[in-house]
Order: sequence, then structure tokens, then C-alpha cells
Amino acid sequence: MFVKKIISNLLNKEADLKADPFIVRVNNFTEKAAAQFALEMGHAHNTGQSVIPVVIDSYGGNVYSLMAMISTVQQAQMPVAMIVEGKAMSCGSILSTFGNEGMRFCDPNATFMIHDVAGTGRGKTEEVKMCAKEIERLNEIVHKMMAQNCGKADDYFLKIADKKKHADWYFDAKEAKKHGIVNHIRVPKMTATVEVKIEFERTT
Repeated sequence: MFVKKIISNLLNKEADLKADPFIVRVNNFTEKAAAQFALEMGHAHNTGQSVIPVVIDSYGGNVYSLMAMISTVQQAQMPVAMIVEGKAMSCGSILSTFGNEGMRFCDPNATFMIHDVAGTGRGKTEEVKMCAKEIERLNEIVHKMMAQNCGKADDYFLKIADKKKHADWYFDAKEAKKHGIVNHIRVPKMTATVEVKIEFERTT
């Protein structure tokens, strides 16, 4: 996603904006990436722009980092647009549904992938059992939130996972729109206009 600048003809050179429009980009889901995401979302609030564009191109990552990013989006005081470029897999596909309604986009050639939350439980038998319970809890939470964001029943994506025998589910932009994950199959345009306003005072 690029920002197009339109400069008034009354300016004889390109004017510098106090702060360029901010585009938040998500590639990874790690603790470091989640912290950077929160920082950039904060910066975006101070630019004067009307929408925060979040561009996703990711294979996914850690579900707890995803939860932190979701919390950041939910605390936003401005509309958030989600734009998928390239791929939104695993955590990426879930985060893509957290754009404001009508503001979820994807490139026509984007690829999505949804699967069950994965874990790496090790240790004694009881520890592995507890890890499995935690994975199940997180799996239900994220898929329920995703379904609600898409205007579906809470178990909508969980039922699809059952039908697909819990294998990785890859799909394209058209299918993403069919399931309500995105609203538009296109990358939106963003324009920054720098203008000079000249007023003539009229007396009565």
C-alpha cells in the first residue's frame, strides 16, 4: 500500500508534512512484534489521519502475541482498516478480521490459511494435559472472535475445521469474502493532500 501526495500548485516545491500518514505493517507475531505494533498504532493516532491502515503479510506466529495485538486494535480510538497483501495465515488471518466493518481489504491474489491453535507441550503427563486444555481454550476463543467479526455464528469456523478434519485450510480472496473475512477484494488508495487556502474578506 502506497501513499499518494497531492501538492497545491500554489506551492513552488513539495511541502513537507509534519508527519507522514502512518501505515502499520504486520509480518510476524512475536512478543517483540506485538510491542512494536502497539508503538506504531500509538504513532498513527497522532498524525491527524482519519484511519489507521494495517497491512498484513504474514505466515502467522505466536497466539499470545496475536491476543496482545487484538487488544491494541480494540483500544484504538480511530477506525482501523485491515489490508492483506500477499498472505494472511494462521494468526494473520484472524487479525485481518479485526478491521472496522466495511474496512477489511485484500489483494486479489492474496492467500489465507486457517488452522487450529498449535502448542508445544512438554514434560510430565499432567503438564501435557494442561497444555492441551490451554490450546483448546485459546482455539475456541480466537475462532469465536473471528466468527463474530465476520457476522457468523460463534462456532462457524470451528465447524468448518471439523469438516476439514482439522487440516490447514488454504483459500483465496474470493472465498475470504464469501466467509466475511474481507469486505473488498482490492487494495485501497491513500492520499495525502497539501493545500494552500486563500480567503478574501468581503465587507458589508
